[in-house]
Amino acid sequence: MKRKSKHNKSTYIKFRCSQFEKKLLRIKAKRAGLSISAYCRMAVMEDRIVERLTEEQLDAYKMLVQYHNNFKRISNMFRKRNPKLADEVVQLAQEIKTHLYNFKK
Repeated sequence: MKRKSKHNKSTYIKFRCSQFEKKLLRIKAKRAGLSISAYCRMAVMEDRIVERLTEEQLDAYKMLVQYHNNFKRISNMFRKRNPKLADEVVQLAQEIKTHLYNFKK
């Protein structure tokens, strides 16, 4: 059964690469959730290729989100009693948020 797509992909291209390069292409395509062909097409067209998070990375991301939220709550509790401690907690929460943004890159 043929897949229907927006663009008719009827032209065939071959290129040579080393075994290492082939393995690397396979790994990178798999991480992005793409076939090797789709990965190569996107790379050639300079499209943004986004790696999918592993289950372990997703768990770490969720944990960091929870830590960020908890530290923000703690800083709000201490704001009136100990402003310096609250500032340190806010800074820590911001560092966690920075790491969360790095997950998206």
